[in-house]
Amino acid sequence: MAGKFGLDFMAGGGNEKLDPGLVMEQVKVQIAVANAQELLQRMTDKCFRKCIGKPGSSLDNSEQKCIAMCMDRYMDAWNTVSRAYNSRLQRERANM
Repeated sequence: MAGKFGLDFMAGGGNEKLDPGLVMEQVKVQIAVANAQELLQRMTDKCFRKCIGKPGSSLDNSEQKCIAMCMDRYMDAWNTVSRAYNSRLQRERANM
């Protein structure tokens, strides 16, 4: 039976034991996908509110430029925070 996200937790009709390592990797993939979706949703919401005054059938040049710059800045900030967070986690793990 194929689960959500195309993951097979019940391979072989449920008669086989689950590989804990495989399950952990599948969970990590699901978390990464959920995090990416949340990042895109927040970036879209923020940049839309900032750049689009009156929604219409198309974006004018200034709105297009604003959206592009907003998304670039958002991703740059997210990457900076992510690198700092990962660095901190590594330092804390090393001190354990």
